[in-house]
Amino acid sequence: MAILLQIGVVLLICLLSEIVSLLLPFPFPGSVIAMIILFILLAAGVIKVGHIRQKAEFMLKNMAFFFIPAGVGIMEYFDVLKSCIVPFIVICVVSTILTFAATAGTVALIMRLQHRYRGRKGGDQDA
Repeated sequence: MAILLQIGVVLLICLLSEIVSLLLPFPFPGSVIAMIILFILLAAGVIKVGHIRQKAEFMLKNMAFFFIPAGVGIMEYFDVLKSCIVPFIVICVVSTILTFAATAGTVALIMRLQHRYRGRKGGDQDA
């Protein structure tokens, strides 16, 4: 019964995000809005991790399965993609490298901030 409640919570958030997406004056994916809403609800403590844990674990374990429709969709439009495959591959490679660089930079910055915070906190305790 708990898994049904968790699915209900996730579907309710998805429904809310689709409504918000339709109300916006510009196109914006409902799935992104759903992730933002879920993050806000989790950060605010409105939803606890336990409320969606089993559903989230199931989705993470079966993530590859959820990419099958996207892969099939790409195959359906392969003739369209064939004409611009080189720019598509270049964009994918460059964006992947930029994403890795941004992630590495963010991790380095956070580690530096944590080190500085711990250093300051440790110095206060000695005094």
